[in-house]
Amino acid sequence: MTLPLLTEVEKLPTGIPGFDLIAHGGLPAGRTTLIVGTAGSAKTIFSAQFLAAGIQSFDQGAVFVTFEESVADIRRNLAGFGWDIPAWEAAGKWSFVDASPYPLEDGDVVGSYDLGGLLARIEHAVRQTPATRVVLDSLGAVFMRFADPATLRNELLRIAAALKDMGVTTLMTAERSEEEGPLTRTGIEEFVADNVVILRNLREGERRRRTCEILKYRGAYHQKGEFPFAILPGSGVQVIPLSAMELRQGSSDLRIPSGSVDLDGMCGGGFFRDSVVLVSGATGTGKTLMSTHFLNGGLQAGERCLLFAFEESRPQLFRNASGWGIDFQAAEDSGQLRVVCDYPEVASIEDHLIKIKEEIDTFHPHRVAVDSLSAIARICSERGFREFVIGLTSFIKHQEVAALFTSNTPTLMGGSSVTEAHISSITDSIILLRYVETFGEISRGVMVLKMRGSRHEKEIREFAIDATGMHIGRPFRTVTGILAGNPQYSHQSEADRLDRLFPK
Repeated sequence: MTLPLLTEVEKLPTGIPGFDLIAHGGLPAGRTTLIVGTAGSAKTIFSAQFLAAGIQSFDQGAVFVTFEESVADIRRNLAGFGWDIPAWEAAGKWSFVDASPYPLEDGDVVGSYDLGGLLARIEHAVRQTPATRVVLDSLGAVFMRFADPATLRNELLRIAAALKDMGVTTLMTAERSEEEGPLTRTGIEEFVADNVVILRNLREGERRRRTCEILKYRGAYHQKGEFPFAILPGSGVQVIPLSAMELRQGSSDLRIPSGSVDLDGMCGGGFFRDSVVLVSGATGTGKTLMSTHFLNGGLQAGERCLLFAFEESRPQLFRNASGWGIDFQAAEDSGQLRVVCDYPEVASIEDHLIKIKEEIDTFHPHRVAVDSLSAIARICSERGFREFVIGLTSFIKHQEVAALFTSNTPTLMGGSSVTEAHISSITDSIILLRYVETFGEISRGVMVLKMRGSRHEKEIREFAIDATGMHIGRPFRTVTGILAGNPQYSHQSEADRLDRLFPK
């Protein structure tokens, strides 16, 4: 989206992947931003990553003020993200201000307690580092020492004003009791801070879903709404900026083979180079076979192919491909093919989306196949799945590679699935595979339901599978109701009469 050309406050890039896109550049520089969330919502990781990215990407010093965890625990907990805090401390780029309680302190109210001494320690650390980024984690621990709300508000204003005078950009964390309840326990911090960012860790069924929302950004633009994010080992927080995606991908007239000469003919000469194809059908109708042919078509053309499999293991896929005369093992050994197999349940849907993007960025394939999207749908809510398919499809279209997704229908004879409801409108082509009962035998049928920007056959043809792979035969001339899952036979004379009514 193009923004109006108005003067906006200067922003400091956070270096957190995805967040700077929804924040239109980062955090407002020289101001205080409050990060709120329930326990386990990643407030400390988000804040520490803001400091780490400042050192790694912008050579900016950092000060971490801890009111709760000990310094030793923080060093140990953050080491898993690849941030070498002891080395940064030794280099004078990172300083801790330890205000965590000692074991004998019980957190009782101490009456005239003020933060003058603490501010002096923070200012000293900022000058020594020198720092442009400061984190206070978390305010709730120190605010337990103040019983009077008026005193608490004055002390918080004093902290914010002092940090602003130092010219640093500050992140303050605060806890909330419920995901959708009051923002903070005291109800004061959100009014004192210039900006408020909410991190949520919502429970959906048996799983958790993390989202990030910018609630308040004084004098600065930002994207509205919640955005999913994931916490990745070795890198930290990564936000998935769905609304920042734009319809600016290119368009190609180049045709590529589908892997089947007959299917190419039904599609008017093959798939478009940058198209996304959805293959839908019941279990056993040949979806995996069609994706295997699609990949083989790329391999035969000397292209790099990437397969994400969520239902079958690598040995199963290689054995099946070998049975159809396609040598996946040789293609993988030559570096032309990469196969990634995982059960969907091993990670969150956000983790899967980020992993798929990383594999595509690393491997630079010409073709991508996902088998199947329906398996992914079982690990998340309908909303989470919708965001996944939009994010995946948008990313693949921007890479301008050909993609083929498979999807299971809920019944043997057809019907639409949740997967199709979310992806059918954003795919370029849809191929349906259906069972057809013919006089006590089960046959298969295939049709091209949709192909954006191209003519294609409208007939439902026989679809056979044998030891050499898939084969497309004659149209079903005397059977109706296949798409509706209720095949009915008509006499040949009736089929001839209809042909005369609708000449081709």
